Amino acid sequence: MVEVRLAGRADAPLVAALRAEWTVEVGGPVADPTFADRLCAWWEAEQDRRLTWLAVDGGTPVGMVNLAVFERMPRPGQPPSRWGYLGNAYVPAGRRSQGIGTALLQALLAHARAEGFVRIVLSPSERSLPFYRRAGFEPGTSLLVLTL
Repeated sequence: MVEVRLAGRADAPLVAALRAEWTVEVGGPVADPTFADRLCAWWEAEQDRRLTWLAVDGGTPVGMVNLAVFERMPRPGQPPSRWGYLGNAYVPAGRRSQGIGTALLQALLAHARAEGFVRIVLSPSERSLPFYRRAGFEPGTSLLVLTL
């Protein structure tokens, strides 16, 4: 039975395992003996502004997605506001089309709605566009991008 839950500090090794698997899937094996330590340091630094949901099946990580949270600068007479950037969504190839990605996305969106986020943005891959379109995402027309 797959469990989707909000990840905590102790889950860095599970996130690292998924990230390493993702890297192998898209580009082949990479020898990087410092990766796990670098990911754990990044994970610790991001805890105050990023939420990650994990899908776990019997202790094995089978998916993840995270949400970088951006608090808007307060304005007089306006309530606090925030938005999120959805990133690092991944389900291993052998576990796709089993509802895991949908469950992860639903958990993230339920949190965003409950917390009053004004929008969620993302940069989807070509392959993931139909998935996000089915969830109600549309092309953004109000943002500008400068690619550096």
